[in-house]
Amino acid sequence: MRRLFASGMVVFAGMVSVPADTPQHPASSQPAPKPAPDYRDDPRIENLTRFFHKSACPAERYSAEFLKAADANGLDWRLLPSLSFVETTGGKGAHNNNLFGWDSGRAHFPSPADGIYAVGYQLRHSSVYKNKKLDTLLAIYNPGAEQYAEKVKSIMRQISPTQ
Repeated sequence: MRRLFASGMVVFAGMVSVPADTPQHPASSQPAPKPAPDYRDDPRIENLTRFFHKSACPAERYSAEFLKAADANGLDWRLLPSLSFVETTGGKGAHNNNLFGWDSGRAHFPSPADGIYAVGYQLRHSSVYKNKKLDTLLAIYNPGAEQYAEKVKSIMRQISPTQ
């Protein structure tokens, strides 16, 4: 140890702790990031959980993920769960963690939550869907299905009559 000090080399091991209420960058002019919303107290979560629960849908356990993905991408919060319900009955008929029948059911996702975020992102940012009105977006999403837009919108209203 003396040789290390004499040579000017000192190694410290351990953990640095910062109190939770201490700003990480006090000199920064940037505001502190907003805390993530707590979806447990969000009234939408109750509606969505109740909807999936009535049909014993596996997607019920991902209710908060549906809301997070919708909020992150500026989508109507009822759209992703409704697509999931129409396509796979809320995960009952899902394969490869694909709750949406994405890519004609061929898409594989590491987890159902990853699929929710991926599809939400595509619906908001892909040039195929970006800036489309709901009926147009749904016609593109599943062009061959008869009355597809009406089915999805009906489920959206069952989840909650208003956005």
